[in-house]
Amino acid sequence: MSQPESAPPSRGAVAASEQDLSDAEFAELDELLAAIPEPLEPLDVVMLDGFLCGVIVQPTLLDADAWLPYVFDAGGHRWGEAEPSPEQQRARTLILRRHAALNRSIAEYGSFDPFILEASDEADNADADADGDDDADAQADAAASTKAHAGAAPDADSRGDVAIPAPHDPIGSAILPWVAGFEQAVHLLPGLDELEDAQVALTLARLFRFLPDDEQGTAALVASELPLESLEDAIGEVVACVAELYELTLPLRYKVDAVRRSAPKVGRNDPCPCGSGKKFKQCHGAAAPA
Repeated sequence: MSQPESAPPSRGAVAASEQDLSDAEFAELDELLAAIPEPLEPLDVVMLDGFLCGVIVQPTLLDADAWLPYVFDAGGHRWGEAEPSPEQQRARTLILRRHAALNRSIAEYGSFDPFILEASDEADNADADADGDDDADAQADAAASTKAHAGAAPDADSRGDVAIPAPHDPIGSAILPWVAGFEQAVHLLPGLDELEDAQVALTLARLFRFLPDDEQGTAALVASELPLESLEDAIGEVVACVAELYELTLPLRYKVDAVRRSAPKVGRNDPCPCGSGKKFKQCHGAAAPA
């Protein structure tokens, strides 16, 4: 994980509690989440990263207790007994640190470093062997799927005018878990999805292009209009969409409602509204004794 090289001049050194997670701490958090017993269904660390961004761009500021239960279980059910275990406390600490680091980076820099595993990273963790021919075939499939995702003609057979898509999509496979976590936050915390804002809807469509397509074929339409040529481009699109959503909802998140009076203001020399017949300044408007 990489962070911006320099902080704004107006900000001093970052406190230890505000520092982002290290690679070792990401791995530790993933193990803590994976160890949550059934029937609870926790997020993994990649989906969690997208989920946290979905929380941050909501049009209202949310208390951690409003969304943390959904990290530990998709249904929001409680993890463990009434008294938090050391594992729960450690997981909560790491999650809130990552949330704070993402929030600060998006707010101050308009960017962040999403935790996304590339296909090669997943392959390194898998216990599978392949010979040279299989590796060559996999590379050819990856190249073909990248061309197809970018809008170029795929190296695949076709039936009539419809091209058969390549069997693997390394870009979509890498991005989908992160975006699925983001989408889960939008689904569970409906404030963002309920905004009647065309720009918000368009930005969400750009982000959700990596999910399975809907009946209207929105994802396919976005992919054809805004093709992506590499995983780096896809990650850049994810970061840009989240930054745009943050800016679009910023005025709502910190909106201060004006206080409106339910009755007209009473002057000091006006009759007191209580009906005593005295002036307001001599009745209920009188200054309290010292």
